[in-house]
Amino acid sequence: MANNQVLQMQGGDVVAYARLLENAATESASLIPGQTSFEFDPQRDSDSTTTKDGAFQTSSSLETDVEVDFINNTSVIADQMYDALLNNKVMELWAVHRSRTNAEGKFYAWYMQGTVSEDDNSNDADDISERDVSFAINGVPKRGWLALSADQKEEIDYIFRGLDKVTDNNGIETNGGTDWAKTDEGIYIPSTAPKSVDNQSLNNVVEPS
Repeated sequence: MANNQVLQMQGGDVVAYARLLENAATESASLIPGQTSFEFDPQRDSDSTTTKDGAFQTSSSLETDVEVDFINNTSVIADQMYDALLNNKVMELWAVHRSRTNAEGKFYAWYMQGTVSEDDNSNDADDISERDVSFAINGVPKRGWLALSADQKEEIDYIFRGLDKVTDNNGIETNGGTDWAKTDEGIYIPSTAPKSVDNQSLNNVVEPS
């Protein structure tokens, strides 16, 4: 994307990952499954004092609230959020913008650490169980770029596959398909290969008048 183009963010393109801070050396961050909403709210209260020279502005420390809504589930990270609340454990959080990348192919993201301040679990009789988890963030969130592993990308997206069986070649998937590219628009190259019986039958279909 050229630098003079502006990407309009979509809410569905922002996904939350989390991890208990104490597990940083032993676990990768986990996508919170079934996310329906993610709210990221950094704020700084300000006050104005009237002086003989005019108004004097003062501001408080930055406060950041994060809220993640998701369908209640039995994932490890969903249980760990309960553990974090009950035992006052610090969690790491990432807000990953999967539609915004840099020249290295890394994804734009916010990183922060904080504690779970509330975990609201709604269980209506005629609806699916949902959780609304709020985090109180410590310090100032950090912006940067991060790489997603193949497994992490697979969690939030899937690639185009052909009809062949899927094989692995040193971490590169072979499946008989080629992903759509911008340059594919309008392309049509008539095949010179003999048509199979199945293709003939498809070509003999008569469109309704």
